[in-house]
Amino acid sequence: MIGEIRVVEDVPEAFAQLVATEVRSVLSTRASSAAPYRLGCSGGSSGERCFSRLAAVEDLAWDRIECYFADERCVPADAPQSNQRALRQVLGDRLDELAGFYPMVCGDGPDEGADAYEAIVRRAGGFDLIQLGFGPDGHTASLFPGSAGLEAPEGALVVMNSDPSGRNPLERMTLTYEAIATASVVAIAVTGEGKRDALKTVVDGGDLPAGRVRAERVIWLCDHAAADGIVG
Repeated sequence: MIGEIRVVEDVPEAFAQLVATEVRSVLSTRASSAAPYRLGCSGGSSGERCFSRLAAVEDLAWDRIECYFADERCVPADAPQSNQRALRQVLGDRLDELAGFYPMVCGDGPDEGADAYEAIVRRAGGFDLIQLGFGPDGHTASLFPGSAGLEAPEGALVVMNSDPSGRNPLERMTLTYEAIATASVVAIAVTGEGKRDALKTVVDGGDLPAGRVRAERVIWLCDHAAADGIVG
């Protein structure tokens, strides 16, 4: 089973409602605890739209939310392709309200690279919710078809990875399936007609990277253009 598929009118709005509901529910059970809500963020067009909509939610305990990253392109933080840059822009003033913001940083410095980010993920102790995108080739996070990251060593939570097809030319840092599986909820955003063939392959049981995602709950938020003729 790949999880629960929800066909919705507006994926970013459905995502914002899902996160708001989950944050309120989870934090209500942690009322006497300082434990934050640990939210995993992806970039790309779907991630930008989803978090832009989430940032507009007013009555949310932003000061108890920590944002982590699902993946990142190995470019400077201010480069147009940077997920960190995109998320900073769409979150805007919410950045100052967050309990923590932990972008991935490629490099060889003491606080850079996959090992350094893995230490951050281990300290977090798992995620409450991770938002992932879905590419027309079926990739999610930066786990590409045929890439080494699909077979990360047991116990690895963060790896460097690249797309062997060359369609996504930049080196990436990404969470592994094992790290993603620590999430209570994974929300995969699927938008547009261009994703329809890959979504059908996954629904039909084909082996694409996004279809391998496992977690306590995996929710596919699909718009009508992507799901037409495939789901319900």
